[in-house]
Amino acid sequence: MQFRSLLAGSAMLALLAGCATGGPSGQESDAGVSASEQHYQGTLPCRNCDGIDLDVTMVGEETGAAEERTFTLDATYRNHPQTPPPENYAGNWEVLNGTPSDPDATVYELTPNGDGQIYYFQRINERTLELIDPERRRFENGEMLQLQRQ
Repeated sequence: MQFRSLLAGSAMLALLAGCATGGPSGQESDAGVSASEQHYQGTLPCRNCDGIDLDVTMVGEETGAAEERTFTLDATYRNHPQTPPPENYAGNWEVLNGTPSDPDATVYELTPNGDGQIYYFQRINERTLELIDPERRRFENGEMLQLQRQ
């Protein structure tokens, strides 16, 4: 719950500050999620802590059946004053094509089972996903919102 609040708050601040950007930087055209399991990790900025470690595992293939595309997302806070417990989500993911600034972009929509917000990640290249807003726009500080394939 706190991760969603922090993430939503960060996204809202970025939007209010005019940080949504129009152009991709270094967009590469290469293979997406094609192996049966892809694992990504990164640390997102956190206002009240040293960062939010994010661990995302996507199972399934882009061309496979929708019900076979599943994910887990684990968020852990570094040195948070309130020591919140890790947050864990599971659900299904979809492939969306295009963003307002790049009609050829690939976006992964991760929808948790039950309660929870939907997460959007744009594939920057074969090894990098970047958290983007629900309007499928990249943030100006997008390099701070990237996950690397492990």
